[in-house]
Amino acid sequence: MTALICGSVAYDHIMVFPDYFKNHILPDKIHMLNVSFLVPDMRREFGGCAGNIAYTLKLLGGDGALMATVGSDFSAYEKWLAQCGISSQYIKEIDDSYTGQAFITTDQDDNQITAFHPGAMGESQQNKVADAEGVTIGIVSPDGRDGMIEHARQFSEANIPFIFDPGQGMPMFSGDDLKIFLKQATWLTVNDYEMQLFLDKTGMTPAEVAEQVEALVITRGSEGAEIITRDSNIMIPVVEVDDILDPTGCGDAFRSGLLYGLMNDLDWEVTGRIASLLGAIKITHHGTQNHHFTMAEFKARFKSVFDMSF
Repeated sequence: MTALICGSVAYDHIMVFPDYFKNHILPDKIHMLNVSFLVPDMRREFGGCAGNIAYTLKLLGGDGALMATVGSDFSAYEKWLAQCGISSQYIKEIDDSYTGQAFITTDQDDNQITAFHPGAMGESQQNKVADAEGVTIGIVSPDGRDGMIEHARQFSEANIPFIFDPGQGMPMFSGDDLKIFLKQATWLTVNDYEMQLFLDKTGMTPAEVAEQVEALVITRGSEGAEIITRDSNIMIPVVEVDDILDPTGCGDAFRSGLLYGLMNDLDWEVTGRIASLLGAIKITHHGTQNHHFTMAEFKARFKSVFDMSF
C-alpha cells in the first residue's frame, strides 16, 4: 500500500533562554509588553506534521508520499528528504513565499513562547490528491485550512480511506466543518484535549463520534491511548522511558504507527502498540526527525516491551 501524507512541512527554530521569562516580564506592564530575550543556543530542525509522519513511516519501511506546499527556501529540507529516501514529487514550491516557520523559545521552567509563520502552507489547496499515483490510503494532518478541506473531500470522492488528524488546526474549523470531516474520514485521531474541543464545537458525544468512523483514536499522554471501534474499546499502554527530552513530534510519530498498522492489515492491539512505542522512541530525542532505528531493532524492542511480535 502507498500512503499519501497531506500536511505541513516546516522549519523549527528552537531557542533556549538560560533564564526565566517571569524575571523579565513585569505583571503590571503586561498591557505594554516590550521584551527581548538573549538566546545563545539555537538549532534549526526539519519539522511540520507531514514531514514528521513521513520520516518515521520511512524508518518502518512504509511507502509514504508527501504532499505539501513550501517556499523558495525549501532546498535544505529537500536535500534532507532525499537523504532519507523520501520523495518530494508531490511537494509544490510557491514563489515569493517562505516554507512554514516555527520559532520556539523555551526558558528554564520549560515555559514556551512560540510564533508560527505558515508561509506557503496557505496555498496547500493547490495540491490535488488526484495528482498522486497509486495511493491506497491517506492522512489529512494540520495544514492550510482550505487545503485540509479540499484534500479530505478529494480522498472521500476518490473512495480512498484516510485518517483525519486535525491537531493544532482544530481552531480553524467550525462545528459544521468538523461534522463534514467526520462523514468523509475513515478514521479520526486526536489527543484528549483536541477530543474535548471536537465535542464542544460539534455538540456530539464521544459515542456519536465513534459511530461515524471505523476507529476513533485518542491519545492520553502518560495514560496511553484509547482506540474505540464499533465493536470494542481498546486501551493501549504507554511505554515508559528513562529520559524525556522533547515531546514535540511525539503525536506525529504515533500517527506513523497508525498508518503502518493500517497499511499492513494489523489489528488495533498491535497497531496501537507500534504507535505507542514510536512515541516513546521520539520523546527521548531532541527535534522531530532525529531518532533512528532499523526495523530489526524496532521489532526486538517491541517484543521486549510488549512480550508479543508482529
